[in-house]
Amino acid sequence: MIRYIAFLLTFVLGVAALPALAQSDEDETFEREISYGVNLNSNGGLIGGAFVRLAYTMNEKMLQFGALEIVEVKHPREQRYYNPYTGDSFIGGKQNYLFVVRPHYGRELVLFRKAAESGVQVNAIGAVGPSLGLLVPYYIRYDYGQQVGDDVRTEHYDPAIHKTAERIQGSSGFFTGLSEPNVNVGAHIKGGLSFEYGRYNESIAGIEVGVMLEAYPKELVIIPQAKNTSHFTSVYLNIFYGSRK
Repeated sequence: MIRYIAFLLTFVLGVAALPALAQSDEDETFEREISYGVNLNSNGGLIGGAFVRLAYTMNEKMLQFGALEIVEVKHPREQRYYNPYTGDSFIGGKQNYLFVVRPHYGRELVLFRKAAESGVQVNAIGAVGPSLGLLVPYYIRYDYGQQVGDDVRTEHYDPAIHKTAERIQGSSGFFTGLSEPNVNVGAHIKGGLSFEYGRYNESIAGIEVGVMLEAYPKELVIIPQAKNTSHFTSVYLNIFYGSRK
């Protein structure tokens, strides 16, 4: 993880230090843009979550934006197992899902402006905001019967009670515990680069890469029998599409 963060920071600083070549004399003229997309990050598996962002032009070099991001944070020790009798799966030792809602405010600095009809625009991005960490109970189907399937109960996983992994028939999905979240308030800060593609001023598409730091006042327990933490560091990739007016 550390080497990926160091590489990305070096890359961001290197691009920011380059002279503003490839600038176009034909400036893009728009007042606002809205974009949305999916988030991939080093704490979230294949698809970490989704986001929406609304940005306003401050001047030819600077934009300000507000955004809302919803992601799932997974424990690095998570491992999926399958019950040989039911074929259903569960995460060994998992007690809670962690979903995070991140509203944030940020600024974009244009480093390289693309031409009106083609090219790639590069922006440096920084943002900060609160984090709402929702610990949602992880429910499993546990077999208490003398024979397989005789007495199956859906319960919040507890390592003190559900000691026999072979009796776990599978998970019940996050919808089972979604009405019972434990809300934790923290904060996050992020920075990176965005690369915008597209031929027309009216639409945008591209990617954003960067690093994010997030912290909470107390430890957030996902897997109680493993090391949990109150702060998270991740490398992220956002893939977005949107429009300008």
